[in-house]
Amino acid sequence: MKPSVPLLSPILRSDTQGRLLAQLFAHPQREVSVSELARLAEATLPTALRDVDRLVQGGYLTERRVGRNRMIRANEGHPLYAALKQIVTYGYGPTVVIPDLLRGLPGIDAAYIYGSWAARLNGEPGTDPNDIDLLVVGDVEPSQFSR
Repeated sequence: MKPSVPLLSPILRSDTQGRLLAQLFAHPQREVSVSELARLAEATLPTALRDVDRLVQGGYLTERRVGRNRMIRANEGHPLYAALKQIVTYGYGPTVVIPDLLRGLPGIDAAYIYGSWAARLNGEPGTDPNDIDLLVVGDVEPSQFSR
């Protein structure tokens, strides 16, 4: 199956690459194994391995071996780190940041990103979105969102 080309960040190779980078660039100090990164990015392990290999070879990611595991993290020292982080955050950041913000809040049964940003992420053509629409389902106090 040919990987889909991301509409929000079309300079990236694929949506999988965008999701992998978003997981790492949203938490640049975090180091994860390739298998954990694949799980977080909802990618198959072989696909994640190919993309991680390319990104490590390009210097965008660093790796450290711990036994048989490869521990991966964003390379904050790369000259294009800030620019790439901005691109990845624009195209994939909400899918990483919003769950992090909502995790642990009592009363949330589900949360959904919808609207134009979600449509572009799902491959629907259109203009760049100006906002991110979020639907939170459950019994939640609005004051919980003012952190």
